[in-house]
Amino acid sequence: MAARNNSLRRRILTWLLVYVSLLSVAIFIGGLIVNEEAERMVWSSLLRAELHHYQDRVQADPGYRWTDTDDMTLYRWDDVPPPPKVLRALPPGLHDDLWVEGKLRVVMIQDLPGGRVALALDITEFEGLEETISSGIVVGMFASVILLGLLLAWGLGRAIRPLGVMADDIARLRPERGRQRIGLEPSASRELRVIADAFNDYLDRSERFVERERAFINSASHELRTPIAVIGGAARLASDQAGVPPAAREQMQRIARNVRQIEQLISLLLILAKDPERLAAVSDAVALDELLPEIVEDHRHLTHGKDLALQLGPLSAVRVTAPVAIVQAAIGNLLRNAIENSDRGVIDIRLDADATVTITDPGHGMSPEEISRIYAQLARGEGRDGGGIGLDLIARLCEHLGWQLDIDSAPERGTVARLRFRR
Repeated sequence: MAARNNSLRRRILTWLLVYVSLLSVAIFIGGLIVNEEAERMVWSSLLRAELHHYQDRVQADPGYRWTDTDDMTLYRWDDVPPPPKVLRALPPGLHDDLWVEGKLRVVMIQDLPGGRVALALDITEFEGLEETISSGIVVGMFASVILLGLLLAWGLGRAIRPLGVMADDIARLRPERGRQRIGLEPSASRELRVIADAFNDYLDRSERFVERERAFINSASHELRTPIAVIGGAARLASDQAGVPPAAREQMQRIARNVRQIEQLISLLLILAKDPERLAAVSDAVALDELLPEIVEDHRHLTHGKDLALQLGPLSAVRVTAPVAIVQAAIGNLLRNAIENSDRGVIDIRLDADATVTITDPGHGMSPEEISRIYAQLARGEGRDGGGIGLDLIARLCEHLGWQLDIDSAPERGTVARLRFRR
């Protein structure tokens, strides 16, 4: 909902409406100021002309007396009764919007040869008409802003819709799919076509890069398998020969173990080179409760020379669909890390019904900072020092296959590694 309210269309429409509203208010206020100044000029010109005419009549006929009309009244300071108090307190000049004798008037006060006079014009009806017109202008202004807002919303919707379609297409892109492209409507603007062409070119280059890397991994992995198999076979054959000294036999067995690790690494790289959707063809139905004891036995020799025991806990009957070599590599790597980081005690391995393998070691443990650093390295794709496959590749493998890897550790209390398989 927040992203929807923060859309480009809403932003542009909001700012345009704010601009139009402020512009309308400014124009309205400016119109009022101009209207008031124009009124004062008209009233001043009209009343001065009337007073000038009155003065000319008095000079021509000293006995001339002004006759008030319905709209215009003349007040003399020497009359009896005198002018209203509100007028006597005013200086000479034009005075607008004065209430005199219950009417709204504009008054011109002048000092003539015969004394001070005030000519008052009744503008009550005029002001009422002006207020009506002003109210109509305000209503029209708001109606115009609303109508303009609707037109802008409609126009912006049509103008930005191709951009929204493009954003939806980009959101639907998936890294596992090939030949993905951003399409545009024929009515799309030139700028959108430039963006779409640049994005499609990027997708092409990215796809070609991924394909080259995938082909390299496939080729290198397959080319390595033959010499690795030869080395492993030769090591096993040599260790089975009679008369081989114990020290040499131990070295041959060490070579064979390292060959198995390299074969697991090659299998892991091949899996990472495949799309997750295509892994079903090379996956097996793996019974974890049967495979886990075999993995533990394969790694028991690593505890020689240490006061360390491997203990299998409860094993629930669980089957998962995955490449069996990769399952062995993932669990074996976690178990090997637990052995290498423990000197004495018991390493507990158990299998829960939700397909989670838990390995608890009594090692020195890791601080929260060390765990954060490991996860940061995994997130950046950085490797770790040390031999073997490493947590970085295992973490990438889990992300690739939809598995979940969690590591909990505390200093002096060991580490708990949980690997949850997708069933």
